[in-house]
Amino acid sequence: MEKSHFALLVACSAVFLLAATESTPVDPGVQTAQRGTGAALASVLANDNPGILSFFNDGQTRFQAVESVSGNAAGNNGLGPRFNSNSCSSCHAQPAPGGSGAAINPQAAFVSQGVAPDDATPSFITPTGPTREARFPFFLNSNGTANLNSPNGGVEDLFTVSGRSDAGSCKLSQPDFAEALAANDVIFRIPTPVFGAGLLENLDDSTLLNKQAANSDNDFGISGTFNRSGNDGTITRFGWKAQNKSLHMFAGEAYNVEMGVSNLLFPQDRPLPEEDQQGRGLPANCLNLSQGGYPEDTNNPSLSGPAILDDVSAFADFMRTLAPPPSGGVVLNGTAVSSTSIADGKSIFGAIGCATCHNETTGTTQPSSITGSLSKAAVHAYSDLEIHHMGTGLADNVSQGNAGGDQFRTAPLWGLGQRIFLLHDGRTTDLISAIQAHQSNGSEANAVIDNFDSLSNAQMQELLNFLRSL
Repeated sequence: MEKSHFALLVACSAVFLLAATESTPVDPGVQTAQRGTGAALASVLANDNPGILSFFNDGQTRFQAVESVSGNAAGNNGLGPRFNSNSCSSCHAQPAPGGSGAAINPQAAFVSQGVAPDDATPSFITPTGPTREARFPFFLNSNGTANLNSPNGGVEDLFTVSGRSDAGSCKLSQPDFAEALAANDVIFRIPTPVFGAGLLENLDDSTLLNKQAANSDNDFGISGTFNRSGNDGTITRFGWKAQNKSLHMFAGEAYNVEMGVSNLLFPQDRPLPEEDQQGRGLPANCLNLSQGGYPEDTNNPSLSGPAILDDVSAFADFMRTLAPPPSGGVVLNGTAVSSTSIADGKSIFGAIGCATCHNETTGTTQPSSITGSLSKAAVHAYSDLEIHHMGTGLADNVSQGNAGGDQFRTAPLWGLGQRIFLLHDGRTTDLISAIQAHQSNGSEANAVIDNFDSLSNAQMQELLNFLRSL
């Protein structure tokens, strides 16, 4: 909606606003009522493609399995030699498997529980803080300063398998997080929720490009672009910078980078960026720790009966068939928010320009051969899947694909009502702070945040109520 329409909305609602209680707006907070988040798509529950429900259930079980380095009787081997967590669901936990970080961070207990016995818990990992990964935007000089002419950006895994009884003689040191923090050379990422991800995957490029053309006709100074695959040039869409093309790529990268498990897509053990780009890789005694050869995660055609899927394929099947998160009612200070307030908040959301990037309907999916609910379905993700310049305040100085240091994918807002940690790095749990962080030098959202700041307290509250209904 154009700015003139926004002004008209404000003027027409003036009488109501004068009568409204002008208390300070507050984020209603995480909504705890059961909304059904984490269920399979309706057609999957109906098993419309015979066997698809079994694929979902199998993937969900593996998504929650805890990995060992070696010797796991259940076959969940391959952890490390470096890792951030030992299970998909330990990161993707809130409010159900497939979500974002939980209120209690499992990473904070890995040292005391013997998951990473020889390591120290990094200072930025706390019991009630966000589940995180860390990256160094730049390699460090020998004097401990950041070398701005030597970009890094790779994940610096928090923990090693050193000292574990199933890790043999492998001895590795953690990255020097204290030195990097002193050099102001650490940025963080938190897990992205994957509810409804199969719908996002099944949007064709033409739908996204036509939506982009419609979005570009705005008076807010917003002009996004797409990240693209280096292989076939098509639009990529998963991850904070939309760097991954498919859920298979998303799962394979995470299995290798976050848990250290080599797989059919990423078949080698992963050293740290410093070991790989400036050193000689991992030492020999830290290779093939699971003792089964490479890749550690593979399909198994040798057993009698049907072939056994590799874990990455099972993870992708699970994420692909997860239903989008349902919206729901909102409770503020112990009182249910009226549906009128939520509806008015939705109108304000569009009027001030938020919907220019956070499109309510991203598009309609292609026909699907997988399951009926993925076919020709409207995708109410509240995202355009474009990458946008978000300015110096949110910039992390890490480039991925075509996305530069201050560019991020428009985060889908469906499920926001039950999300704890906000923004790409989990820096806040408060919606107001997250909204205002969109404004800084060079951000495409500056005009929109000016509009937000111009709202009355009552209008702000309605907008916040609407966001927590998603």
